[in-house]
Amino acid sequence: MKQPCLLFHGFTGGPYEVEPLARHLRERGQSCEVPNLPWNGDSYHHLKASHWEDWVRAAEAHAQSMTTRHGTFDMIGFSMGGLLAAYLSVRYPIRKLILLNTAVIYVSPGRMLEVIRDEWKYQRKVSLVKATSTPLRATWQFTRLVRHLKPELSQVNIPTMIAQSEKDQVIHPQSARYIYSKLRGPREIHWHPRSNHLICHSDDAPNLFRQVSVFLDKE
Repeated sequence: MKQPCLLFHGFTGGPYEVEPLARHLRERGQSCEVPNLPWNGDSYHHLKASHWEDWVRAAEAHAQSMTTRHGTFDMIGFSMGGLLAAYLSVRYPIRKLILLNTAVIYVSPGRMLEVIRDEWKYQRKVSLVKATSTPLRATWQFTRLVRHLKPELSQVNIPTMIAQSEKDQVIHPQSARYIYSKLRGPREIHWHPRSNHLICHSDDAPNLFRQVSVFLDKE
């Protein structure tokens, strides 16, 4: 029987960012949870009022729920969700960890906001008003979270797969090399030359999904 899997989306994103991968995993018989997390882009006012420590507590609540219901589970995190997934892997009975375009070294906060706005308009068909409304305070909280959680990477000692888009406009590809160098457990890294930040929606997605399946099935 396959392990259940918890998937986290990125900063100001939503479940849609990782849902194609979740569908792939479900088709192979793996139950998946893809929560809509407090750092999503659905509510300007909620995002404006939130704090990076609130995001950590929310992530822990989902991990605790998975632990209570299933015992061990697999964990996949995209972008900022990847950094939180790594943090959880040190504290909860996560069997295997997958990090997709994980936010450690980002191109720049300004560029990140620009791409987020473009992705919102493209993926969600939201209004221009909403697409330009990411609170600067929330972006600052994002940078604080990255700064506080980066040291956790050196505590991760479970099998980990790192996937990085070579055309990522938000997360610098050097992030993947940095993560690989810091992890203590068995690890592998995969580069995706045709992918931008939204790797699960990219031309490389079928290849990524195959790599994920092979990684999760390894003894």
